[in-house]
Order: sequence, then C-alpha cells, then structure tokens
Amino acid sequence: MASFKKLVLLQFFSWLVFSLLGVLFFASSFDAAVSKAQQSAQSMVTQYIQDKTMAEVTPQHIQTALADGKVFSTFIVRDFNGETILNITQPTDLPFFSSIIESSINAVRPQFAVNKSKDIKIEFIINAQSQGQLLQQAMLLTFAVTALLAFIPIFYMRTIYRRLIRNVSTTVADAVDVYITRNQNSANIDNEFDTEEMQSLGADLTPSFKRLAHFLKSKEHDIKSAAQSIKQEAYKDVITGLGNRNMFVEYYEHHVEAATKKTFGSLAMIRCSELQIINQTRGYQKGDEYIKSVSEIIKHVSGTYTGSQTFRLNSSDFAVILPNVPSKEAEHFGETLQARFTQFQQNQELSSVANTGIVPYETGKPLGELLSVVDNAMSMAQSKQANAWHIQRESDLVNNVGAGFGNQNWRKVISEVITSKRVALMMQNIMPVGKNTKAYAEIQARFKTEEGQMLPTASFLAMAEKLEMAIDIDRLIIDTSLELIKTRNFTEKYFGINVTASSAHSDQFVIWLERRLLKDANIASKLVFEVSEFGLQQNIKASKRFIDMVHRVGARITVERFGVGLTSFKFFRDLKPDFIKMDASYTRGLEEDKNNQYFMRLMVDLAHRIGVNVFAEGVETQEEKHIVETLCLDGVQGYYIEKPKEI
Repeated sequence: MASFKKLVLLQFFSWLVFSLLGVLFFASSFDAAVSKAQQSAQSMVTQYIQDKTMAEVTPQHIQTALADGKVFSTFIVRDFNGETILNITQPTDLPFFSSIIESSINAVRPQFAVNKSKDIKIEFIINAQSQGQLLQQAMLLTFAVTALLAFIPIFYMRTIYRRLIRNVSTTVADAVDVYITRNQNSANIDNEFDTEEMQSLGADLTPSFKRLAHFLKSKEHDIKSAAQSIKQEAYKDVITGLGNRNMFVEYYEHHVEAATKKTFGSLAMIRCSELQIINQTRGYQKGDEYIKSVSEIIKHVSGTYTGSQTFRLNSSDFAVILPNVPSKEAEHFGETLQARFTQFQQNQELSSVANTGIVPYETGKPLGELLSVVDNAMSMAQSKQANAWHIQRESDLVNNVGAGFGNQNWRKVISEVITSKRVALMMQNIMPVGKNTKAYAEIQARFKTEEGQMLPTASFLAMAEKLEMAIDIDRLIIDTSLELIKTRNFTEKYFGINVTASSAHSDQFVIWLERRLLKDANIASKLVFEVSEFGLQQNIKASKRFIDMVHRVGARITVERFGVGLTSFKFFRDLKPDFIKMDASYTRGLEEDKNNQYFMRLMVDLAHRIGVNVFAEGVETQEEKHIVETLCLDGVQGYYIEKPKEI
C-alpha cells in the first residue's frame, strides 16, 4: 500500500507542476500579445491622427488598419471628455471553445492606449484566437498527462493484487487440503499443522491461521456438502438430469475396474438414431424432447434391475450399467428396450428411435477396451433393423481377433483387406420347396487379417458400414465373385450376393455396378442381389433406382430379413422385388408360435399374388422345415438344410 500512496502523491505533484507551468506560460504569452496590441494601437494613432484633426480621420482608415493587423476584435476611440468618437467591432470566426476563452480573458483584463498628445483615448479588445487555441491545447495535454499518470498506479496495483490474490489463494487452498487430509485421521486441531508444513506453504504459523483452522473444523460438514453439491452439478446432464460421461467414467473405474471384490454384469450402450434428423427438420427443442423421452424409457426399463446406473455419455449416446446381470438376462433387457422404442416410434411417427449394444464386464476390465467392444456391438445392432439390439457374448469375445479393436485399428484392417483382396467366398444353397421354384446359392464372404486370422464377419461388415468403407467392400466381393464364377465355369448356376444399403443408395456405386454387369452380361442374368428391408426403406427413391438398374441388366433382387421393419405392403409392392426372404426370427420356434405362422402365411399369399417367391432363412430343425413347407413357402435356407461351404 505504501507504494500505491507514493504513486498517487507523485501523480498529484506532477499534475500540479505541469498545470502551474502551463498557467505561467499562458500568462507570459498573453502579456506579450497585449504589449503587441498596445504598440499597434499607438502606431495607428501616430499614422492617422498625427498632424491631423479627428474630423479628418475616417472609419475606413481604422477598418483598414484592423483588417490588416487582425490584432483587434473591438476598437473604440474616445476623447478625454468620454465622448465616443469611433466604435468598430470586427467579427471573428472563432470555435466555440476559443470564443469562451476570449470573452473570459478580455472581461478580466480590458486594455487601453493613448496617443502622444494625450487628447484621445483608445479602448480595445484583442483577438484572442491564438491564445485561446494555445490554452485549449495546454488543457488537453494536461488532461492526457494526468490520465497517463493515473493509469500507472492502477496498472501497477492491478498486477500486485493479482499476484497477491493468487499467492493467498494457493496458500489457503494448500492449507485446506492439508487440513482436510490430516483431519480424516486425527481430531486434534492443534496438531493439524506444524511449523515446517506452514513454511513449506509459504505461510507463518500465527494465531490467525489457527483461528482459520478452527473455523474450517466447524464448517467441515458444510464444506463437504458444498463440494459434493458442486460435483453433482458438474457431473449432471442438463437435459435429462442423468450423470454425464465424467460420472460414468468415475463410477466404472471405482466400482468395476478397481473394485476390491469380484464383480460382474452387463454394460449397455444406447444410441439415439434420429437426433440429428429431428434437430434439422423439427428444431433443437423437439430434439431435446426426443432425448428426454428416450431417457425416460431407458430409466424405466433399467429401473427394474437392482443397482442399475444410467448415464448420458454425449448428445446421442446413453450407457447403462447392470450389476450382477449375466448375458442371458441382458437379452431380456435388450428385447424390452426394443419393444418400448418401437411403441414410441409408432406414436411419434419416426423411422426409428435407438439401437442398443450390450457386452458383459467383470472386475479389472479396462474401460477403454470395454467401450471399444460395446461400440462394435452397437454397430452390429445398427446394421440389423430399426431399434435392434446386439449382445457381444463372452463366447464371442474368446478368439475374436477384432473384439477389442478401436475405430483406427478397424480402419487399418479393412483397408489392408481391400488392398490385399483377402476375401474368401463361401456358399450356402437355398433348397426349393416346389418343383417349379427357382432358387439360388447365397455367396457369403469371410475376411482374414495379414497374419491369416479369421475376422468376425458381422463385426467386420458393421464397422465397414460405420467407417463409410462398405462400398469398397461390396465392390471387392462382387469383383471376386464374378471372377470366381468365370474361372469355375459356374455360368449355369444362380448366385445371390449381399449388397449394403449404403452401396445401393450410392449413385457412383450404381453406375459402377451397371457397367460391371454389362461387361459380363451372361453372368449378370444369373445373379440375385440381396438388400435388407430395413436398408431399402431408409431411402425409397434411391432403392427403387437401384432395383430398376438391376432389372435393366437382367439380374434380380431379394429383400432379405423381411418382416422386422414397419414397412407397409404397398412399399414392398412398389419396389417389385423378385424374392423376399423372411427374417430368421420368424423361423425360430415356428412350430410353437401360431402368430408367426399366421403372419408368414399371410405374406406368402400376398407375395404370390404379385409374382414374388418367399424364402425362409435360419431353418435349423426338421420341425421348422416341415412347418415352412406346410405354409407354402418357396424355399428354405439354414444349417439344417446346408451349412456354408467353400466354393
């Protein structure tokens, strides 16, 4: 504070000295101007009045002198009896500020002059324009210097106080940390801080500091409550009120990764599929309402599991930790979520709501590795259907070379497969039920790493779709298939090739495929391209364009995994596919599920009316095959009929 006082005093005395110097300089300048004016007045008297009478002096003489000299603004001539002989006022073009100065100066000091004969008296007011401008400049300069001098102590003290506050804050914070840490193990407040600790913190051991320690002791509960409250706010998602990603990471690391007791359970990740579209088409407020609704569904379903924890990781992803829930029981969680999401989808007229990926966890499992696996499961769920779920079981993780891959690893692996063309083709026949039915063999691709390890096909294709590399994979499979058909002379056999929806909807891919098929026109007529129902309904216009091209070159179309979406039969009829393949979920346990039997029979009747054959996939028992045949389907495919085999 002493330094600040010195600076203020220095500022005051500097301003005072500068102001006095300015006043003295201005007074000197004004005296010089007055002396000059007196000399000019006497000179005029000598020039125009000497040896003449006043009657001979005309106003023009004086006006000429005034105009030439520009020294006076007012010039009055009186005799010694006080009678005015001549009164001339010359207008001056002065700025407003200079006019005020001129009036003030001449009001204080009126000026006079007399001729040598002393028979007349001259009263004048000088033109103070130059003096006014000089004073104006002096005042502005004084103000500028004063402001500069005032800024120096302010800037200086601002730096000092910042340093002081930072040092005090650090010292107090360190002291509080020491207090709280040691107070957890000791209740003796006098022993909380010793002299060496205080010196290490840059503080003196004084009664004031002990009073601070006693105060902290009395406010310990309040401090902990406030800290917990701040932490909860920092870890809370504003829209849903759920814990955010930070709380999720802390919970997992504390209760799972670093748990002292052996634990297990399931981790589910739910990704809202329509958030971006809703934000763009309906506005962000509707997007927030959509997120709130999804969070309520998740909380309601997960709330039935003891100890479950739900978090919002980012704008579109939720995480649910289900302690002590094995994979088999987690399947029910996924099915329940899917049912609730589908119901919400129908009520809100959405194309989908959310997909769910589920993986098991156990004590010591690193979070980064687990998130990579659950993200993989999420990608596989997204490739299935609207609101689908996928669980990555423990048995799937064993010997699964891609289970722990991150996005960058997957991108590298997929790129190497494409570059090296490390794709092997398998074949699984569809057995026709009727004699007049035309069936085909579905080509299935398998992929290997550089070391020759087999990659998980579903994960590989799902990640290729996620990383926008599916088109390149589809091109690789089609090129390899066509070359194999030509070299093996399979031109008389019909083959089915899977195509992703992203490829089917890509104009560049459609153009490439048309040119490729026209190049081998004799093979094109033997090909059937399979696209999922869910994929086709994402872009009906692009889907129709792709199907029209396929028909144009003589190939055919199968809508696979039919029945899992909410597509109307009108949509199916407008696309005009050649075959539909019922999803395996309708075949599983078909002999006991009367509802599925009724639905499949209805689909067969409707399809046959417009000339479309219906296949069933996933047939694994004799009973399932028998029911399919009684329902008049045209073909069956599955492990019971034939397992995939190398071509």
